[in-house]
Amino acid sequence: MVRARGLRMRLVVAFALVAALSVAVTAWVSAQSARAALVASAEQQLVRGVAEQIGATAPTLAYPPAQDSLDRLRSAVGANTVVVYRSLRSSAGDGPDLVTAELRGAVAARERLVTQRIVAGDRPWLLIGTPVMITAPDGARSASGIQVYAARDLTAVDRQVDGLVRSTLGTAALALALAVLLALLAAGSVLRPVAKLRDTARRLADGDLGARTPPRGADELAELTVTVNEMAASVQTSMATMHRMQTEARRFAADVSHELRTPLSTLTAVVEVLDDAAGAMDADARESVTLAIMETNRLVALVEDLMEVSRFDAGTAGLRLEVIDLPAVVHGTLRARGWLDRVTVSAPDRLEARLDPRRLDVIVANLVGNALRHGAPPVRLSVSATAAQVLIEVTDSGPGLHPEALRHVFDRFWKADAARTRTPGSGLGLALARENARLHGGDLTAGNTGTTGARFVATLPTGSEQR
Repeated sequence: MVRARGLRMRLVVAFALVAALSVAVTAWVSAQSARAALVASAEQQLVRGVAEQIGATAPTLAYPPAQDSLDRLRSAVGANTVVVYRSLRSSAGDGPDLVTAELRGAVAARERLVTQRIVAGDRPWLLIGTPVMITAPDGARSASGIQVYAARDLTAVDRQVDGLVRSTLGTAALALALAVLLALLAAGSVLRPVAKLRDTARRLADGDLGARTPPRGADELAELTVTVNEMAASVQTSMATMHRMQTEARRFAADVSHELRTPLSTLTAVVEVLDDAAGAMDADARESVTLAIMETNRLVALVEDLMEVSRFDAGTAGLRLEVIDLPAVVHGTLRARGWLDRVTVSAPDRLEARLDPRRLDVIVANLVGNALRHGAPPVRLSVSATAAQVLIEVTDSGPGLHPEALRHVFDRFWKADAARTRTPGSGLGLALARENARLHGGDLTAGNTGTTGARFVATLPTGSEQR
C-alpha cells in the first residue's frame, strides 16, 4: 500500500503535476493554433468564393447599374447577401440584418474587401464587405459605387474546432495516464535502492551489525550504499572491539576478585587478632589497628561486590525464592546494621511475597545505606503492595539528586562527588540493588520527592511474575 505522504507518492504526484501542466499547456496552445488555422482557412475560402463570384459577374453589368443588375449580382454571390448602389438595394436571407455599420464604414473608407466576425442568434458569422471595382482599358481601377455584403455561417467551422479540442483533450488524458505510469516506474527504480538501504538500516538498528546492501550501478544511490556499508563496517568493528574490551574487563575483575579472596581471608584473620589485642596497645597503635580493620572490611566488601557483579555479567546469578513476610525481612535488615533508630518505617503488620530474602536484604541495605550516607534525616522507608507487585520506597530529607546524578546514579563506580574517594561504599551498591530487583522481574527507579530529598522505589513482583 502506498502511503499518502510517502516519498513514492510525492514523486508520482510531482511528476504527474508537471506532466499535466505540460500536456495542458501543449493542448491549449495546439488547440488555439489549430482553431486559428481552421478559421483562417475557412475565411480564405469564403472570401475567395465571394470575390470569384463578384469577379465573374461584375464585367457583365451595365454601369450605372439598374435594379436587375443588382439582383443578378446578389444571386451570383449567394444567399444571405445584400447589394447596394446609392438608393438601389437587392437583398436576400439574413445578410441585411447582420451587416454592421462598422463594416459599412470600413468598406466605404478603405474601398477594398473587409471582413468581420460576429455572433448572432448563438451562431458565429463571417461578414464580407467589398466594393465592386471597374477596370478601365488602360488598366486603371476605380470604384463603381456598388457594394456587396455577404454573411457566411461559421457553425461548421466551430464544430470542427470543437472536435479538434475534444481530440486534443483525449490525447492529453492518454498522455497524462502514460506520464503517471512512467512516474510509477521511475519512482520504483529510484526508491528500490532506498528501500533496501532502509531495510539494512533497520537491521543494523535491531543489532544485526553484519547487514549490508550490495551496491548497484555508479550513480549517487550506489555511492550512498557504499558509504552506508562502510559506516556499518566501522560500527561493527568498533562494537566488536568494545565488546571484547568489556569482556576482558569483566573477566579481569572476576579473576582479580577471585584471586583476592584467599589473601583477604588471611588478612581478615590477622586484623581480627589485632582487634583482640588492640586494648593493650597505646592510643596511636590502637588507632592504626582500627583504621586497618576498617579498610580491610571495606576491601572485603568491595571484592564481594565485584564477585556479585561478575556473576550478573556472566548470567550465573540466580534466585532462591521463598514465601517471606516482607516487613519482617525489612526490619531484620535494619536491625542487623543498627539502623532501626535512624529510619522511620511505614509497613503493614504482615505482607507475604515470594522473593529471595538474601537479595532483598541487598536491595534494602543499599537503598537505606545510600540515604543515610548521602541524604539527611529523617530517612523514611515504606512498604506497600498492589495485586501484582510490592513497592519498597526509601526517601531522605537531603538536597536530592542533581539532574546529572539522575542520569548516572545506577552506573557502576559512579559517585556524585568525585573528590570523595574515601567515602564508604564501592560505588556498586545502587547498581547491584537494581540488578537484584531486575533479577526478580522488577525494577528500581530514582528521583526526587518534589520538595527536598532523594526518592528510590524498588518494584518487585509478589509471586508468579518473577523469572
